[in-house]
Amino acid sequence: MARQTLVPIEEYLRTSYDPDVDYVDGALEVRNLGEFEHALLQAKITAWLDAQCLSKRLFAVTEARVQVAPSRFRVPDICLTRGWPKGGVITEPPLLCIEILSPEDRLGRVEARIRDFLDFLVPAVWVIDAVQRRAWSYTKAGVEEAAGLTLTAGEVSLPLQTIFASIDSMR
Repeated sequence: MARQTLVPIEEYLRTSYDPDVDYVDGALEVRNLGEFEHALLQAKITAWLDAQCLSKRLFAVTEARVQVAPSRFRVPDICLTRGWPKGGVITEPPLLCIEILSPEDRLGRVEARIRDFLDFLVPAVWVIDAVQRRAWSYTKAGVEEAAGLTLTAGEVSLPLQTIFASIDSMR
């Protein structure tokens, strides 16, 4: 097993990584992303949420650091937050975190991210598989696959079938 160098929180917070990385108990964890379909789906979902949520003073942001525990920072693909975070890092539970799966994602790592968000009291975590065209909503009550590809969390809904059709029409 490879030895991992631990990084102090202060160094993580003052360093820009490209792409950004998660920070888990001193270890840096690389996130899988960068594929065109992943990036396009992320942009389309963010635009949809922006259009739906700005009048509600909700902000859909991509790849923002969320401090889920004293020594853990996760960087969800998209999160929906109420208000502007102090200091540039989100330290209050977002209303929603969204993870878009990449082909290289492994179940154990995705589950650990979901657990961190739910333990931080994020009400809902959506996981979207762009390739298989499936989606799930995770809450403290459990997990549910999105019927008809529509995800709902509180006052926000996302018709993924519309987003996917929009992407398909661009091919």
